[in-house]
Amino acid sequence: MSTARAVLAIDQGTTSSRAMIFDRHCQPMAMAQDEFPQHFPQPGWVEHDPEDIWRDTVRVTKQALAEGGLTATDIAAIGITNQRETTVLWDRKTGETIHKAIVWQDRRTAPLCDRLRRDGHEQMVKDRTGLLLDSYFSATKIAWLLENVPGAREKAERGELAFGTIDTFLLWRLTEGKVHATDATNAARTMLYDIKRQTWDEDLLKLFDVPAAILPEVRDNDAEFGATPANMFGAPIPILGMAGDQQAATIGQVCFKPGMLKSTYGTGCFALLNTGSQPLDSKNRLLTTIAYRLSGTTTYALEGSIFIAGAAVQWLRDGLGIIATADETEALAKTADPAQVIHMVPAFTGLGAPYWDGHARGAIFGLTRATGPAEIARAALEAVCYQTRDLFEAMRADGARDLKELRVDGGMVVNDWMLQMLADTLGVAVERPKVSETTALGAACLAGLRSGFFGGLDDIASMWQSTGRFEPHMAADERERRYDGWLDAVRRVRSGKN
Repeated sequence: MSTARAVLAIDQGTTSSRAMIFDRHCQPMAMAQDEFPQHFPQPGWVEHDPEDIWRDTVRVTKQALAEGGLTATDIAAIGITNQRETTVLWDRKTGETIHKAIVWQDRRTAPLCDRLRRDGHEQMVKDRTGLLLDSYFSATKIAWLLENVPGAREKAERGELAFGTIDTFLLWRLTEGKVHATDATNAARTMLYDIKRQTWDEDLLKLFDVPAAILPEVRDNDAEFGATPANMFGAPIPILGMAGDQQAATIGQVCFKPGMLKSTYGTGCFALLNTGSQPLDSKNRLLTTIAYRLSGTTTYALEGSIFIAGAAVQWLRDGLGIIATADETEALAKTADPAQVIHMVPAFTGLGAPYWDGHARGAIFGLTRATGPAEIARAALEAVCYQTRDLFEAMRADGARDLKELRVDGGMVVNDWMLQMLADTLGVAVERPKVSETTALGAACLAGLRSGFFGGLDDIASMWQSTGRFEPHMAADERERRYDGWLDAVRRVRSGKN
């Protein structure tokens, strides 16, 4: 067993960068977090400046160490988790990015996906990757960068550029360019990786016109990913774990057995159902993906992806200005007029699973002169619950009929009102863990597994604790009436193009 005192997680999300430090009991010791700017150059386009992300990552890591009274020598290992699919290209010699990162929410390549779908390519993409042809994933984002940044295609063909999702970009910077690698879960979200053969797929590279020379090496989630230089944090720290944010949350929620289900409520909402050692082909427009690959053994999952969850609350704060902080929504929702039936469909960047309609746009239905901030805040929270119900219905149709419990995590789950509404909307129990930031915890667990800081999966599972269980109380007829209203609102915003 390692003699270090802690493991450190770098949790690089869509709106903020966070560093968290955990002890041997999987309990937080310290945390630092910074939000960074979002860039919207055109409607439906979303970008991040990778330099903002890099600076914030280093800063919050140093802050977390200082807050915990720890030095680099106290840390057994670093685990990295990240916003998935967000795409970065950089120069191998200089390390400079050639363009802002194109974020997973970005819809600029929806027309390309439409064309490829019309040309009959979606089934091949789905068979190889488990994904649907959608601009959500990295492949078409890479294609856009290569076609629209002057000189990028030529440099890529010569092997002078490197591609990475945010994990790979951070790893490159953390190792001073020594390691260009990703993990199986992040590779599985690029739409270029065969999740059954566990390799980059030549046919997909050809379809999207992506040169193999820019791709990172794919490793296990609990692999050795190099180490930070001594001058970065005061001493070298090995990097021994990496996973996309939703897979990291699956590990943090200890969903290690087939049939276990978790949903993370951050910027978006992502539900993952552990399906075991065999990939399950969804017939209801869910994604088949890799849950984790540990020591060469792959575990698969069904995933439902919702683009807008916490981002709707952020819009209430930053766009409409009806709240000052996210936690105000709970009190507002409690005071909303129950007689007003308001449905918000937050399709700001299209609709994700199970609709996959990149052309849909958001709307609020049922407004009257009596509608105020409380009713709109309630509708934003209810939209998260209804979208989760959409995923539940798709999972049940795919054969997961015995769904009796949902483990939840992410920034939104501090809201008791929302979790009770979620239980009522789903008709199943909702369980909140003691450590709600399970994305960071999962990354720390991966690093701890490889370093010997934790004994194994059973060791981690034994430390999971609940801090709240919400049982459904709503009458079945009311549950269905409310959900029917949501489905009608969704039909009204659908584009009819998918």
